[in-house]
Parts: sequence; C-alpha cells; structure tokens
Amino acid sequence: MQLPLALRQTTAIALSFSLALAGCGGGDSGSGDTFTPTPTPTASSRFFADPAQEALTASEVQQIVAQAVGEAQARSKPAIISVVDRVGNVLAVFRMNGAPSRMLTSRRTATGRIANPGIDAQGLDVEATMGAISKAITAAYLSSSGNAFTTRTASEIVQEHFPPAPNTPGLESGPLFGVQFSQLPCSDLNTRFITGNAGSGAFIGPKRSPLGLAADAGGLPLYKNGVVVGGIGVMADGDYGYDPDVSDVDEDAEEYIALAGIQNFAPAADIRGDRITADGTTLRFADAQPAKLSALQTSFSAINNVRGTLIPVNGYYDGTAVLAGTAYGTERSGIRRVNASEFSLADAYLLTDGAGNPRFPIKAGTDGADVGQALSAAEVRTVMEEAFTVMTRARAQIRRPLDSRAQVTISIVDTYGEVLGQVRSPDAPIFGTDVSLQKARTAAFFSNPVAAQQLLATPGANVFVQRVRDFLGDQTALTGGKAFADRSGGNLSRPYFPDGELGRPPGPLSRPIDDFSPFATGLQIALVAGNVVQHAGFVQGAGSDTPQTCSTVPNTPTGKKRLANGIQIFPGSVPIYRGNRLVGAIGVSGDGIDQDDMISFLGLHNGGAKAGGIGNAPKDMRADTIVIAVGSGVRLRYVNCPFAPFLDTSEQNVCEGK
Repeated sequence: MQLPLALRQTTAIALSFSLALAGCGGGDSGSGDTFTPTPTPTASSRFFADPAQEALTASEVQQIVAQAVGEAQARSKPAIISVVDRVGNVLAVFRMNGAPSRMLTSRRTATGRIANPGIDAQGLDVEATMGAISKAITAAYLSSSGNAFTTRTASEIVQEHFPPAPNTPGLESGPLFGVQFSQLPCSDLNTRFITGNAGSGAFIGPKRSPLGLAADAGGLPLYKNGVVVGGIGVMADGDYGYDPDVSDVDEDAEEYIALAGIQNFAPAADIRGDRITADGTTLRFADAQPAKLSALQTSFSAINNVRGTLIPVNGYYDGTAVLAGTAYGTERSGIRRVNASEFSLADAYLLTDGAGNPRFPIKAGTDGADVGQALSAAEVRTVMEEAFTVMTRARAQIRRPLDSRAQVTISIVDTYGEVLGQVRSPDAPIFGTDVSLQKARTAAFFSNPVAAQQLLATPGANVFVQRVRDFLGDQTALTGGKAFADRSGGNLSRPYFPDGELGRPPGPLSRPIDDFSPFATGLQIALVAGNVVQHAGFVQGAGSDTPQTCSTVPNTPTGKKRLANGIQIFPGSVPIYRGNRLVGAIGVSGDGIDQDDMISFLGLHNGGAKAGGIGNAPKDMRADTIVIAVGSGVRLRYVNCPFAPFLDTSEQNVCEGK
C-alpha cells in the first residue's frame, strides 16, 4: 500500500517532502548520528585513511536476525532474512514459519503493462532466498564509510527516468542505469562459497550475488563504529520488483523488517543516501520510519526453532550456524592494502587469494598475436598509477562530507578481456570492483574488430547486430572502425534515443519501452539470461551451477570469454589504442559517472603521455563522431567530465581537447 503525499506541487517539492520522511536508523544507532569524517592519514605519502577493520560477531548477527524477525512477527509478515558481511559472505539465512519459498521477478514494464514471461529476466520463478541474499549484498556493496545506500537507492538510480515518477518523463535515465546486472552468479571476478571449507580462501570476496544487485525495497546496510560491515536483506511478499514512483511514501513491510534489523547497526545520518545528490536530485534511503517500529526483539534463542530456523542455500550458506563476518581490509577478506612490490602508490588496495597473493597482478597483454604489440606490464602499471593519481585529486560526488576525495576501483584489460591489473582505493564501494571490470571489457569488446562476429555467433544476442547497423546507418558497424566508450554503448542501450525523450525510438541495444524494465534492458541481459536461469535451478537443487564465466560468446584464442562477467551500460570506461590499433581498455567505477569517465579518460591520457606509444583513441575514431541515422542529427557521446573536478586546483574543462 502507498500513502500519497499531502503536498505535490512539483517533483522537487514532492521529493523533498518524501525524503524528509525517509531518514532511517534513529538515535539508537550503534554508529551514532553524528558524522565523523574519515581521519586524515598520518603518513605524508597517503591521501586516504584505511577503514577500521571491523566485523560483525556471530552474536551480533544473531541480534540483527532476531530484531528483524520480531518486527516481521509484529506485522504478521513471515519473512526470509539474510545477513552478509561487507565482502558478501552469507552469515545467516533465517526462514520464518510460513515465509514464501518462491518469488517472481517483476513483469511490470516501464509503461505499466504486464509483460509476457521470457523477455530477458522478467517473470522468473525462483527460490525466495535468492532475493533476500541479493538485497543484503546490494546494500553492503553500494555503501562505504562515506555513503550509505539501500536497495531503494538502487531502484531510484537504475530506471529509465531519473528520478522515476509519473511526472518526470522526459528526464534522462538513472545515473547507474544497468548496474543491477553486475555481481552476477556467473562472474569470473566474484568468488563463490566453498562448502565445508574454512581454509584461507574460503572467505575471500567479493562474493557473487544470486540475481545481481537488487532494486526491491528491503535491503539496508549494516555499520559498526562508523564502518560498513555488511547488509541485511528481507523477502516476505514473493514479489521481487522495484519502485516506479519516488514521489510518494511506501509502507513497505520488507523495509520495516530490515529497518528493525539494523537498529544498533545503522549508518550515521549524515552519510545516508538522503544526504547525497546526483544531477541535482537527492537520493533515497528508506521510506520506513523508526518511530513506527515495534519493540525490538533481540534474543536469538527466543526465535530460533520457534519462529523459524536457519536454512541452507545451495552455493551460498550451509545453514548449520550463524557465522561471524570477515573484516574488510584483511588478507582473509580477499581485499587488502598493497605492499611496495605490488604497486607504487601506498593508498592502493587489491584483490587477493587469501594466502597473500594478488588475484590480478599487473601483467602484459595476452593478445599479441592479434594486435601486433600488446600492452606491456610497464604500460599497464603507468596507466593505472596515473588514473589512481587523478582519483586522489578528484572531488567525490557520492561521498560525505562534501569535498571528500573520490574513491573508485580501476581495471585494465586487453582486447581478449583478460585482466591485466586492478587496484582500488581503501574505501571504494565493493560494487565497483566487478563493475569496473565489466566497463573495461565492454569498451574493449564494442571497439573490437570481432564484435559483430562474436555477437552474430551468440544465440539471443545476434539480432542486435543488424539493429545497430541500421540505427547508425553503417553496415560495417561493430567491426573496429569506431572506438566505443561505455558512455557510447550506454547511449545505444536506452529505451529512448536521445536518452529520456518521450516518443523517440529505442536505442538498438535496448528493448522497446513497452517491453523495457530493470529486468529487461536488452543485450545486457540477453547475454547472461541463460546463466541466471541455470544458476536459479542450481540454487533450488536442480542441475549444475552456471560456469564461472558469463555469456556464450565464442572463446578467444586463449580459450576464455571476452565478456566473462557480462557487459555494463553506464559510463566510466574508454578503450586503449596504440596509434589506431585497439590494444585494451580501462574501466573505473565507484563514484559519480562523470568522475568515473574523467578518471579513465585522463588516467589513460596522462599514462600514455608518460609511457609513450599508447593513449586514447584518435579523435576521428571516437564514437562522438557518429551522427545517428534514426532521428534528427544526434551524436553519440564519448566521455563527459565534471566541469571543475579537482580539489587542488580550480582548473576547468579538464578533458577538453585531449
């Protein structure tokens, strides 16, 4: 049920009013309501402080579950409750007596009609535990010490108009349009639960998510002493959907149950989503209000085997006991600070195997047979260092306090999609780890001479090639003649072109607006829908798990997939060229999309100038030279950089002319 606002004069007023009601966590938050900025590093060589190595204890996880179960019981809404740590390890899955065992992904399209099942990921009938775990992971992965986001935040930023509401058609799509199909169960970056193994690699993250990132209310982050330590996800109604209207206040039982769960573990008020803006719009955190919660139930023994029980979930949790979380930043978590032999900049973090070894050490390209002169390890290192340096200078968009430095993950790949290196800042949101790699691979793929050939050989994806060629008026498109940044491919993936303008045709990589929804975006999901369906069967005990590689695009000469964790369709990557020859791509994710664009573009520009021989695509090859044949002379975009982005200078138009 939805409660209409009393005052709705304009979208801005409606949003302001609803967001004023949306504050979540209350004065009993264990992390407190007074925001303390990240401490200034003591070392002069550092730009960031390391997040404190906090983690949930098993007894704290029990308390969180008990609090959520108590609220669900008070609302007569039996639920599945999942708790994860910051790197996605599932610490508990509790099914209340009478909770749904199945759920449906939404069939509601952007135009409000009910779509037929079978279009991308709409109308999937899956295990309900998949929704609870996906919500918990979403809240944990989108949050950091500088921002606290929820699945309601995610819903707002992935739809076809931003903000989504009946009175906002004509506005562009959400800034993280498409991010919901990251952290996929088939990803080759995200790790997997190891049944019966508590060894050194068992708890490394980031772990995969059953359905990618969730847009259904009921996923909230968990904090301890000001540090994000995980997330809680709730599935109680069997409907895994999204909120198409942010101009009213939802009385959502799942969100109230999750809100009860985070009491004493809530984020500080000043870093919640409703304190952060994107494109002039304040984001959402939660519509649920602490004042409407029932008395907290904190005793796990009072509810375990009484109100419900812990249950196993294939591929995620064995159900035998509530687990303690892993402290982010430790070797055991799979993400830690670099040492001097691994990367030259002391602030950098990397992914590790849990036994001391980097998962993606810097290396040379593997595609020399195709490109002539592959990227060298020295070139990769130089570009990564320069991109990381640009990040340290950049003003963050999504972090509090204002004028914080941006924090992101940076990935570089060759033309085969092979990871040549990845680094991240200390407190970058976890979601950007997988997304930055998706972005890099996407830019390398669509700029590749074999892009059309690969798609034509992929069932479900082959139809998109001719659509692109007709749309661009170029029957040779996707054969390497043009360089596509992720912003360019994203333009072609919107259900309106130009983005958001009603009455316009869909981009050729998108579904038409009558079929479109966050579960039906077009090529992005068509490439991985088979993996998602196979994994859903595995979770419910039918068949084998999806391979640890996404899509069925043909293998590279080295036997791997160019799109082994799927594609991404929002900005933050550029291809890398040696002269007019594609040799790889760089992807960035974790802050505002313009910041991500700038860090990738300038990092490559500066790194290429220092290394010599490589750089951004020649200007006449870039996708912003393409004028769309369908429409009225609209150009594709390449990158878009913030106007005055740096904290240490007043320089403007920093990408202009490069």
